[in-house]
Amino acid sequence: MSHVPNINFFKATTGLKSWLFTLDHKRIGLMYLGFIWFSFFLGGIFALLLRLELLFPNGWFLTDRQYDQLFTLHGAVMVFLFIIPSIPASLGNFFLPIMIGAKDVAFPRLNLASFYIYVVGAVFGIGSMLIGAVDTGWTFYTPYSTSTDTAVITMTLAAFILGFSSILTGVNFLATVHNMRAKGMTWFKMPLFVWSLYATAVIQILATPVLGITLLLLILEKTINIGIFDPSLGGDPILFQHFFWFYSHPAVYIMILPAMGLMSEMISTFSRRSIFGYRFMAYSSIAIAIIAFLVWGHHLFVSGQSMYANMIFSFLTYLVAIPSGIKVFNWMATMYKGSLDLKTPFLYALAFIFLFTIGGVTGIFLAALAVDIHLTDTYFVVAHFHYVMVGGTVMAFIGGMHYWWPKMIGKMYNEYWARVACFLIFLGFNLVFFVQFIMGSKGMPRRYHTYLDQFQPLHAFSTYGSWVLGLGFLVMIIYLIHSIFYGEKAPANPWNGITLEWKTESPPVLENFDKVPEITHDPYDFAAVDGKKYE
Repeated sequence: MSHVPNINFFKATTGLKSWLFTLDHKRIGLMYLGFIWFSFFLGGIFALLLRLELLFPNGWFLTDRQYDQLFTLHGAVMVFLFIIPSIPASLGNFFLPIMIGAKDVAFPRLNLASFYIYVVGAVFGIGSMLIGAVDTGWTFYTPYSTSTDTAVITMTLAAFILGFSSILTGVNFLATVHNMRAKGMTWFKMPLFVWSLYATAVIQILATPVLGITLLLLILEKTINIGIFDPSLGGDPILFQHFFWFYSHPAVYIMILPAMGLMSEMISTFSRRSIFGYRFMAYSSIAIAIIAFLVWGHHLFVSGQSMYANMIFSFLTYLVAIPSGIKVFNWMATMYKGSLDLKTPFLYALAFIFLFTIGGVTGIFLAALAVDIHLTDTYFVVAHFHYVMVGGTVMAFIGGMHYWWPKMIGKMYNEYWARVACFLIFLGFNLVFFVQFIMGSKGMPRRYHTYLDQFQPLHAFSTYGSWVLGLGFLVMIIYLIHSIFYGEKAPANPWNGITLEWKTESPPVLENFDKVPEITHDPYDFAAVDGKKYE
């Protein structure tokens, strides 16, 4: 099949086969994006059903077991199929090579293989719902997972398979960043989104095998009754928690680090200013990646582990707030006296700062040992987690998708409806989750199907908010699909950005650039590009 390098990647080759067997990182990124949005839709439906069931204190249309299965599926789909791969696999795959001036990733065939491994893992995960939906919670804690008769083996095997996709993507990104940067692009001329993907790749490669081995041990224990985690077989369930969280807390930063990189791109472009403290921002991504491996024990404060271990993990949890705080302060300093342009991607960036700050501050509450004992396993933890993961990662992901939608698709979306959707999503999210801080502080346990009547008004308020949130996402899906068919043709640089992806056509040509670029200025030096000083 012949390729035409100087026309856009959609038209360079045609037909279904050209997509299924493509080695082009841009097409692979878009295929990931489609599957990731399907996963988000599935997990979102589960979430709406959960909130509907919790409208009344004694349930409504689900049995206790069905409720357990539904919240397990919501968590497993959202974490393993959506949030972890969301930004790196879709936007990262599409833009990392372009942003460093490369034609493709280092290993295009490995990239395609990682996509199909993700699809196979997703099939196992969704298939396990049909066999017998798991009711253990998305963490698969023993002895629940070893005693239930649901499809634990199939679901954990799905997560095991998905881990390989994550590792291969990480290997590919590291090799690409090390070996394929354009002439003149030194380490400290790389965009911060590339830095964030680099730090994320380190975590993916080092932490994911721990989860894989843990889930494999769980499968062996369940199939041939080896006593590893199950206390009835002589195993230790706390050991499972240590193994699981040694991966899963770094996984939080697999989710949030790429979001932070996206934030830097959007804030710099729409503030028309260089990122304040660029080197500190780059180093803080690496610092987060390192400290992420040292804080898993804060998930076990009430498990009976040593009080000295608790003190150390509490200190380290406070410590990880420092590089995260550097990023927030530097974004604010970048916007200070900037020429702010309130386009939709920037609105999502502002929403990220507000929501992620709430998530971060409430994380400090949970790092305090005395406070955590009261708040553990309450709705306070649910609210904190969602403010970080949805208020952080998902807001940045949606903002990044709007930021790069004209570049990826070559069409402009309707700015008015995009702002309406952003407002509805922001409002709906806060209506759903802010009251859960109040519920949790008053003692409402998480995961409970039934609850005391005193919590009903707050649960109802949260449920009504979920309808606003769902409406916002529905509006967004409609105008984005509309833009594909009826949107105005996008210019090469609709936001006047100065990183390399804005130097190519919209959508990009097959080999990304007509000629190999050469880097002559810092990634966010607007003054050098515009020829005037920004105060």
